[in-house]
Amino acid sequence: MKIRRKVGEKGQIVIPEIVREYIGIKPGDEVVMEVRAKELVITPGVSPEEFIDGFCSVVKQKFTSKIDLEKLIEQEVEERFALH
Repeated sequence: MKIRRKVGEKGQIVIPEIVREYIGIKPGDEVVMEVRAKELVITPGVSPEEFIDGFCSVVKQKFTSKIDLEKLIEQEVEERFALH
């Protein structure tokens, strides 16, 4: 989906309602802006509560069985930083 918008005098753009609904942005939410090769990528920000909930669910999943902690840390680092 591509939508063209004009930048206002203060450098602001309006994210269309259809886009906000599609990616789950509500008034007051934070977004993350990332510049990649002259492109602007806007993604929903994650609240501290959402981060903690997600982190806890991953930890709970991983610790339901007996594991090797060093191996777990190594796997997490590889996944997060794509070190294959």
